Amino acid sequence: MVLPCSYQSLRIFRNPHVHMVVANQLRYVSGVRYRRTRLETPDGDFLDLDFSCQGFRRIAVIVHGLEGHSHRPYVLGMVRALQRAGWDACAVNLRGCSGEPNRKPWFYHSGMTEDLETVLRHLVRLSRYESVALVGFSLGGNLVLKYLGERGLDLSPCVQAAVTFAVPCDLAGAARKISEPQNRLYLKRFLKMLRQKIEAKARLFPDRLNTDGYEAIRTLEDFDNRYTAPLHGFQDAQDYYARASCKPFLERIAVPTLLINALDDPFLSPSCFAYREALRNPHLILETSDHGSHVGFVDVPHRGALWSERRAVAFLQDPLMP
Repeated sequence: MVLPCSYQSLRIFRNPHVHMVVANQLRYVSGVRYRRTRLETPDGDFLDLDFSCQGFRRIAVIVHGLEGHSHRPYVLGMVRALQRAGWDACAVNLRGCSGEPNRKPWFYHSGMTEDLETVLRHLVRLSRYESVALVGFSLGGNLVLKYLGERGLDLSPCVQAAVTFAVPCDLAGAARKISEPQNRLYLKRFLKMLRQKIEAKARLFPDRLNTDGYEAIRTLEDFDNRYTAPLHGFQDAQDYYARASCKPFLERIAVPTLLINALDDPFLSPSCFAYREALRNPHLILETSDHGSHVGFVDVPHRGALWSERRAVAFLQDPLMP
């Protein structure tokens, strides 16, 4: 289904760049306390999960975006809003994103759904929860949607709904979009953060990685050609984008799922707006707003919760209702 979006931006946030900075750099979220659990993965690596629990019988798994982590404001805000609505929360730090390099030469990427499966198996083993919801932002949203589509009708019955925001459903289109001139400051920041990650990896695996000539990397595609693709078994960046994008999997999603993308998101190409796929799948609801930027959706908060957090809570409380 494709539905109208109820988000109304404040006039000052009609500029998507101002909107993104305020939402992701200037916002402060208090009141969330985590307990960290290190989860061993089947391939001998680890994931650091940050739990915020009050003994509820349902839990939301929250997955951050590119170079994010569990302490980003958008993750903390979602954890706080869900807890107030009666959910425990598990904020996933993808490999290498918890403040400590992971053990393997590779780290995380947009299609690495096996780690999400490992997290869900762990939650099932705990035997504390009657239901699980998935919440994903940006890269994490792509992971969630791809995972749901891959599993289709074989999805664990404990997973009952999902909400995603600012999802680059077509990774190739999104990579081109973020490399456009108006996004050069964001791109420079991402490449700087990724370089720090590669440098840390190179100290551990000098035979596999180095940063020689890193200055020649000008786009995300350059980075993915040099590092992401070879480290994770893809032929090149285009092969990675084709195989890791969630868009081909959307029609197979079989649980109530909400996808919200803003039309003014500086990082999303037109191909990231999955109208056709949503129209073909009654389980997938697509909402597009005129404004909202990338993981933004700032408005006048209600008890500190932004529109995106209130919308996620409302959907997860009753996913059968639009």
